[in-house]
Amino acid sequence: MCELLVGLPDVRILGVHGKANDVLRIYVESRGERPGCTNCGVLAQLKDRSAVELVDLPCLGRATRLVWHKCRWKCAEASCPVGSWTEEDARIAAPRMVLSDRAARWVTLQVGYYARSINDLALELDCDWHTVNDAVIAYGTALVDDDPKRFGVVRALGLDEVLFARVGSFHRQEFSTQIVDVARGQLLDVVPGRSGAQATAWLERQGKEWRDKVRYATLDLSSPYRKVFTTMVPDAIQVADPFHLVKLANTKLDECRRRVQNETMGHRGRKSDPLYRCRRLLTKAEERLSEGGREKLMGLLRAGDPHGDVATMWQAKEAVRELYAHADPDLALQWVEQLGADLQDADYPIEARSLGRTLIRWKHQIAAWHKAHVSNVCPSYCTSS
Repeated sequence: MCELLVGLPDVRILGVHGKANDVLRIYVESRGERPGCTNCGVLAQLKDRSAVELVDLPCLGRATRLVWHKCRWKCAEASCPVGSWTEEDARIAAPRMVLSDRAARWVTLQVGYYARSINDLALELDCDWHTVNDAVIAYGTALVDDDPKRFGVVRALGLDEVLFARVGSFHRQEFSTQIVDVARGQLLDVVPGRSGAQATAWLERQGKEWRDKVRYATLDLSSPYRKVFTTMVPDAIQVADPFHLVKLANTKLDECRRRVQNETMGHRGRKSDPLYRCRRLLTKAEERLSEGGREKLMGLLRAGDPHGDVATMWQAKEAVRELYAHADPDLALQWVEQLGADLQDADYPIEARSLGRTLIRWKHQIAAWHKAHVSNVCPSYCTSS
């Protein structure tokens, strides 16, 4: 009955031990036939046993450990060059894995299919984070390697940088590049760095036939990523991501606000300063401002923005947002060209002129969204025309 409950093939239950509210330990040993020497074929002799503790799936709501008493065999033939070896059974656990095979398969499924975090699973199994992570990497890599065509045909490919980790005592930022099928919202791979070299190598490995089927290439106003697409998928239409364009406009608006704050007040923003009090209202969409909110914003700008630089940048940010209020590619291109030219007027603040130059430099990629309608942030659809 115990063997049936444990559910492992060809094992003998030696015992079960575990105090209340403590880890439950199940002691097992293999009961298979005595193996023969791999060199001479002579039946092996038992040399000794060693207990290996494996993290197993929870049992009866308690963290469980499977203690496997592994046999160490030796060749009975004195002249045989083979010394001793330890038994292995992949049905119980893979070599050098701290998780049992069934636990490793389970955590891989939880991470890969249900998107659970490594830390969450480590807490549930009452084990170290690295124990779970090592198993997911080992079993997950095997699944990926077994299916080289898992990507299928990708019509819209996206590259986007992500802050992957902070490393060392100084918390140095380490970035990665996500490679995404933005038409289906499927993450294809993650490569280190954001220079474009690793993304270029990844696309090179996919082969020319695969790359030639990519119709749209989305990016976040990154020159290295634009070079990747120009080199590897030259026939694809490059699309600037709307989220990152609006984010850039908000960033320039915030830079202008902080500059004017220092020029007028001589210090960084304080809670009583008008420009500091309106910082959140500035980034809010104009149509989402209530009547009272708009009056408050205008009043604070009149009090803290004597030359109207911040107000100008706020209007420029809203003009960028208005670009996505329609779906006409030709009108979008005219809009970007005109807005980029207007913002470079000598009377406008330096942040507006910088934004205008960016709009002109990326005008074709920005306008292309109105035809492709694909985005790194909110993948929707890829037109069939």
